[in-house]
Amino acid sequence: MGAEPDPRFSFANERTTLAWLRTALALIAAGVSVDVFLDDLTSVLRKAVAVLLLVLGVACSIGAFVRWARNERALRDRQPLPGTGLGLTLAYALAAVGIVLGVAVLWGALS
Repeated sequence: MGAEPDPRFSFANERTTLAWLRTALALIAAGVSVDVFLDDLTSVLRKAVAVLLLVLGVACSIGAFVRWARNERALRDRQPLPGTGLGLTLAYALAAVGIVLGVAVLWGALS
Protein backbone atom coordinates (compact mmCIF):
# COMPACT_ATOMS: atom_id res chain seq x y z
CA MET A 1 0.00 0.00 0.00
CA GLY A 2 1.07 3.58 -0.53
CA ALA A 3 4.21 4.87 -2.20
CA GLU A 4 7.57 3.20 -1.89
CA PRO A 5 9.45 5.05 0.90
CA ASP A 6 13.06 6.16 0.72
CA PRO A 7 15.11 2.98 1.28
CA ARG A 8 17.14 4.70 4.01
CA PHE A 9 14.01 5.05 6.13
CA SER A 10 12.97 1.44 5.57
CA PHE A 11 16.47 0.26 6.49
CA ALA A 12 16.45 2.44 9.63
CA ASN A 13 13.08 0.94 10.59
CA GLU A 14 14.52 -2.54 10.06
CA ARG A 15 17.62 -1.78 12.17
CA THR A 16 15.42 -0.55 14.99
CA THR A 17 13.36 -3.74 14.80
CA LEU A 18 16.50 -5.84 14.93
CA ALA A 19 17.65 -3.92 18.02
CA TRP A 20 14.32 -4.69 19.72
CA LEU A 21 14.70 -8.36 18.73
CA ARG A 22 18.18 -8.44 20.29
CA THR A 23 16.65 -7.04 23.45
CA ALA A 24 13.96 -9.73 23.35
CA LEU A 25 16.62 -12.42 22.94
CA ALA A 26 18.57 -11.02 25.89
CA LEU A 27 15.43 -11.05 28.06
CA ILE A 28 14.71 -14.66 27.13
CA ALA A 29 18.31 -15.64 27.88
CA ALA A 30 18.11 -13.80 31.21
CA GLY A 31 14.92 -15.65 32.11
CA VAL A 32 16.50 -19.02 31.39
CA SER A 33 19.66 -17.99 33.29
CA VAL A 34 17.70 -16.93 36.36
CA ASP A 35 15.94 -20.27 36.46
CA VAL A 36 19.09 -22.32 35.92
CA PHE A 37 21.74 -20.43 37.90
CA LEU A 38 20.10 -18.58 40.80
CA ASP A 39 19.82 -21.46 43.25
CA ASP A 40 20.06 -19.09 46.23
CA LEU A 41 16.58 -17.71 45.57
CA THR A 42 13.52 -19.57 46.75
CA SER A 43 11.97 -21.75 44.08
CA VAL A 44 8.82 -19.63 43.84
CA LEU A 45 10.73 -16.33 43.52
CA ARG A 46 13.18 -17.81 41.02
CA LYS A 47 10.37 -19.19 38.84
CA ALA A 48 8.38 -15.94 39.08
CA VAL A 49 11.32 -13.78 37.99
CA ALA A 50 12.28 -16.23 35.25
CA VAL A 51 8.74 -16.36 33.87
CA LEU A 52 8.42 -12.56 34.03
CA LEU A 53 11.64 -12.15 32.03
CA LEU A 54 10.52 -14.76 29.51
CA VAL A 55 7.12 -13.07 29.09
CA LEU A 56 8.85 -9.70 28.65
CA GLY A 57 11.07 -11.25 25.97
CA VAL A 58 8.11 -12.64 24.08
CA ALA A 59 6.19 -9.36 24.41
CA CYS A 60 9.23 -7.42 23.21
CA SER A 61 9.55 -9.70 20.19
CA ILE A 62 5.90 -9.35 19.23
CA GLY A 63 6.00 -5.61 19.94
CA ALA A 64 9.03 -5.23 17.67
CA PHE A 65 7.17 -6.72 14.72
CA VAL A 66 4.00 -4.70 15.39
CA ARG A 67 6.08 -1.53 15.67
CA TRP A 68 7.93 -2.31 12.43
CA ALA A 69 4.68 -2.95 10.53
CA ARG A 70 3.01 0.24 11.83
CA ASN A 71 6.08 2.35 11.02
CA GLU A 72 6.44 0.85 7.56
CA ARG A 73 2.78 1.54 6.82
CA ALA A 74 3.15 5.14 8.03
CA LEU A 75 6.26 5.62 5.87
CA ARG A 76 4.43 4.33 2.80
CA ASP A 77 1.42 6.57 3.47
CA ARG A 78 3.67 9.55 4.25
CA GLN A 79 2.10 9.88 7.71
CA PRO A 80 3.78 10.70 11.04
CA LEU A 81 5.30 7.69 12.72
CA PRO A 82 3.02 6.24 15.40
CA GLY A 83 4.25 6.09 18.95
CA THR A 84 4.37 2.93 21.00
CA GLY A 85 4.48 2.22 24.70
CA LEU A 86 6.93 -0.63 24.22
CA GLY A 87 9.97 1.15 25.63
CA LEU A 88 8.14 2.59 28.61
CA THR A 89 6.44 -0.72 29.42
CA LEU A 90 9.75 -2.55 29.20
CA ALA A 91 11.48 0.04 31.39
CA TYR A 92 8.87 -0.24 34.15
CA ALA A 93 8.79 -4.03 34.02
CA LEU A 94 12.58 -4.32 34.18
CA ALA A 95 12.67 -1.83 37.05
CA ALA A 96 10.19 -4.06 38.90
CA VAL A 97 12.35 -7.13 38.25
CA GLY A 98 15.41 -5.23 39.47
CA ILE A 99 13.66 -4.15 42.64
CA VAL A 100 12.47 -7.69 43.39
CA LEU A 101 15.94 -9.14 42.81
CA GLY A 102 17.55 -6.32 44.80
CA VAL A 103 15.26 -6.99 47.76
CA ALA A 104 16.00 -10.71 47.47
CA VAL A 105 19.75 -10.03 47.51
CA LEU A 106 19.47 -7.68 50.48
CA TRP A 107 17.18 -10.10 52.32
CA GLY A 108 19.75 -12.86 51.78
CA ALA A 109 22.57 -10.59 52.99
CA LEU A 110 20.64 -9.64 56.10
CA SER A 111 19.60 -13.20 56.99
